[in-house]
Amino acid sequence: MGASHIDKMSSTISECRMWVDDPAGFSTGKVGRLHHDYHRHPLFQLPELEALAKELSPLKQCRFVRPGITQGSAFAHDSVPPDGRSIEDVFRRIEEPGSWIALYDVEVIPRYKELLDHILGNVREVIKREQGEMFQVTGFIFISAPPSVTPFHIDRENNFWLMLHGRKVLNVWDHSDRTVVPIESVEDFIVAHSLRKVRLKDEYRSRSHEFDVRAGDGVYFPSTSPHMTRSDPEWTSPGDRVAISIGVNFYTPVTRRAAQVHQINRVLRKCGLSPEGPGQSAALDAIKAPIGKVTGIARSQLARVLRPILHRGTGNYKPPTGSY
Repeated sequence: MGASHIDKMSSTISECRMWVDDPAGFSTGKVGRLHHDYHRHPLFQLPELEALAKELSPLKQCRFVRPGITQGSAFAHDSVPPDGRSIEDVFRRIEEPGSWIALYDVEVIPRYKELLDHILGNVREVIKREQGEMFQVTGFIFISAPPSVTPFHIDRENNFWLMLHGRKVLNVWDHSDRTVVPIESVEDFIVAHSLRKVRLKDEYRSRSHEFDVRAGDGVYFPSTSPHMTRSDPEWTSPGDRVAISIGVNFYTPVTRRAAQVHQINRVLRKCGLSPEGPGQSAALDAIKAPIGKVTGIARSQLARVLRPILHRGTGNYKPPTGSY
């Protein structure tokens, strides 16, 4: 990539911005609508995203789902297309109904790391004021042709979710809604990376915040907020058949402390107790967090030792990101 092209990219970054609809009412602790104009940026156009996919593919950071998934399916995905297509062919046929590819951890590519940092720079002060400094900023780009879905799931990170092209409906639930995802299911995910107990039921749909989003729209939602998306072929037109969104994700001292509390709570729950979740008691959290940190370290070290014995693997163990 030539120097003049890079200069043009950086110049375009500086011209883009993201803003919340209600600055006075915005909080990093709740779901909120926002807007942006990053959909204009060259790095978020299909030719550049295809180039990005070719860089990420050898790193196993292009992900694919099997045909026929629904919003209620397990969110399982593979690093190779189920039909064996090349990346070139995936993008050549990307407007075919049901096409789906996700680009994970795009921040490993320097030009995209710069772009993610710029996006979060728009809201850095409010995040710092409420949750402290951000760390482990990551980006996940989803490209699909309707009809397509992203299944119901939760993530560890806080998420600024931006619609770049096309149209989707995004459903998000409050992260504290224990009817939709019980606290023990959140603990399983934070500690063990298991979504087995995070499952959609039809009666949950009415409890969500539903956003009909197009290019320039976005939504913020906190760590462990359940969410899912869908897109419909009726929303497309010739030459405009692809829906593209990005999740700009990050951790803070608040998400790290919550993970530490989940670590010790999971131990207490296995002992038959019913501990309060993070955020319920500041005094208890202050006691639990340092113990949870030690618990997480001990658990990861034990797993590193036992994994090659139990699974006859290489022993290369990495605890779930943000787990303590």
